[in-house]
Amino acid sequence: MLISNAVGLSLLAANCAAVNRLSTVGEKPPLSSIENPTTQPGYQPVQMPMPPPQHASYNPNSLWRTGSRAFFKDQRAAQVGDILTINVRITDRANFANESKRSRSSKENSGISNLFGSSLIGGQAPLPGRLLTADAAGSSDGKGSVVRREALQTNVAAVVTQLLPNGNLVIEGKQEMRVNNEVRELIVAGIVRPEDIQSDNTIEWSKIAEARISYGGRGQITDVQQPRYGQQVLDVLLPF
Repeated sequence: MLISNAVGLSLLAANCAAVNRLSTVGEKPPLSSIENPTTQPGYQPVQMPMPPPQHASYNPNSLWRTGSRAFFKDQRAAQVGDILTINVRITDRANFANESKRSRSSKENSGISNLFGSSLIGGQAPLPGRLLTADAAGSSDGKGSVVRREALQTNVAAVVTQLLPNGNLVIEGKQEMRVNNEVRELIVAGIVRPEDIQSDNTIEWSKIAEARISYGGRGQITDVQQPRYGQQVLDVLLPF
């Protein structure tokens, strides 16, 4: 019963998605509208361990503010709603190779063929060989290798969505680009320190804490690369 309900829900969801796709046959995939990230369903403000609040100290008779990189105004993002540019330069490469071998062998040969000079069975000749023999052997050989290469180079503008009590900034940036009938989407989110923002209001992706970077797409090419809905349902339900 549970499996049939799951199959029914999956087919219903697939039909709804199919209806939406049929309504856009022959048209380019639409771009998402610009929305406030804090009003999206499931949005939750980031909560991180904070140090005790410290009172700011100012130098009397001084026009220069500590931490400012401009004489009149700091142009870097510092408040909710400010924009900064994230430089994404991912060129990761990993290569792992592991191999393990194990072998074990044992042999048991026990039994009684003659007792006190007499055969075990009447007056017949002693039994040939032993009464009990056992041989065991086992071996295992395991090998594994991982080769991974990732390269992504792009820039994305992010918006400050939250100011944490210790001064760190929660940022989120989303970028969509449509080429023919395929939409490429880049999402970057995380927490940054104002001190890591450079004077030109940019920051490297490697300085983003709790970074969440997603790069993908949707459209005709993505549809061809994905298994059909029926195959995905069977992959989940079939135990073999």
